[in-house]
Amino acid sequence: MTGSDVTRDGMEGAHPGRDALTGASTGRRRRRRGRGEQAMVPDAEFSSYYGKPILNKPTWRPLDIAGYLYLGGLAGASSLLAAGGQVTGRPGLARVAKLGAAGAISMSLAALVHDLGRPARFLNMLRIFKPTSPMNLGSWLLASYAPLTVAAAAADVAGRHRIVGAAATAGAAALGPAVATYTAVLLADTAVPSWHEGHREMPFVFAGSGATAAAGLALACAPFRQTGPARRLAVLGAGLELGAFQLMKRRMGLAAEPYEKGKPHWQLRSAEVLTAGGAVLATYAGRPGHTGGRARLLAASAGAALLAGSAALRFGVFHAGVASAEDPKYTVVPQRERLTSRARSDGD
Repeated sequence: MTGSDVTRDGMEGAHPGRDALTGASTGRRRRRRGRGEQAMVPDAEFSSYYGKPILNKPTWRPLDIAGYLYLGGLAGASSLLAAGGQVTGRPGLARVAKLGAAGAISMSLAALVHDLGRPARFLNMLRIFKPTSPMNLGSWLLASYAPLTVAAAAADVAGRHRIVGAAATAGAAALGPAVATYTAVLLADTAVPSWHEGHREMPFVFAGSGATAAAGLALACAPFRQTGPARRLAVLGAGLELGAFQLMKRRMGLAAEPYEKGKPHWQLRSAEVLTAGGAVLATYAGRPGHTGGRARLLAASAGAALLAGSAALRFGVFHAGVASAEDPKYTVVPQRERLTSRARSDGD
C-alpha cells in the first residue's frame, strides 16, 4: 500500500464491510453470518472482571468442610434412628445410633473449628441471634444439639438417669432433621453457582444422604435382629437422595455442568453406585432365610457401602461448587439469560 492508494473515501478498491480482516491479532475467525458478513471481534471468553475473578472461590479446606457436611448429616439422622429404636424396644440399635450421633457431631464440630482456626471464632457467632443468617442459626443449632446427643449417649452407656437420657434422646431427635439439612441451606445461601442454583432440592438431597449414612452405621454395628428400621431407612434415604439429586441437576441448567466433569463427576458417580448398591444389599439381607453369619456379612457390607456413598456425595457436591466458582461462565451466562428473560417479560 502506498500513499496514492488512499483517498477521501478510504483505500482505493477496498470494501470495508467485506474485505476487512477480523481477529488479526488473535488468529480466530468466525463463520460468516449472512451474505459476506464477518465478525469484527474474537469470541468472548469469560475469564475475569478487570483482571480479577468474578467470584472468590471458597477457601475452605475440603477435608474439614466436606467432612463437616457429612458428619452433620450422619449425626442428625442417627438421632432420629436412636429415638425410633428406643420407642420400639430395640436397645442395641438405639445405643449404636446414640453413640454415632454424639461421635459424629463432636467430630463435625472439631472439623469446623479446625477450619475456622480457633474455637473463639465459633463462640463469637453465638454472641448474637440473627434469624436471617443461616450461619448464625446453624451455630445456635449445633450448640443446642451437641450437648443433647452427648447426654443421651452417656445416660445409655452408664445405665443411669434414664429419664434424663430419654428426654435428651427426644430433644436430639427433634433437632435432628434440621441438623441433617441446614448445611444445604448454608451452601445454597452463597453466591457459588452450583450450590445456589440447587437451593430448592439440595436440602432433600442432604436429608436422603444423612438417612443412608445413619442406616449404614446401624447396619454395620447394631445387632442384626434389631436393624429392621435401619434397613427401611436405607431404602427410603437412597430413593430420596438419588431422586432429588437428579431433579436438582435437571433444574439447574448450566450450573449443573460441574457435577458432570472431573473429580466431582467420579465422586458423585461412585456415590450413586454405592448408595444404590447398599440399599439393595440392605433389602436382600432382610429376606427370610438370611440368618447368622451370612446375614451379618450382608448387613455389614450394606452399611459400609451406604456410609461411603454418603461421604462421596458430600465431597462431590463440595468440589463441584468450588469448580463453578472458579469458572466465570457459570456466573455470567445464567445472569445474562435471566436479564434477557426479564427484559422480554417487561416488553410484553
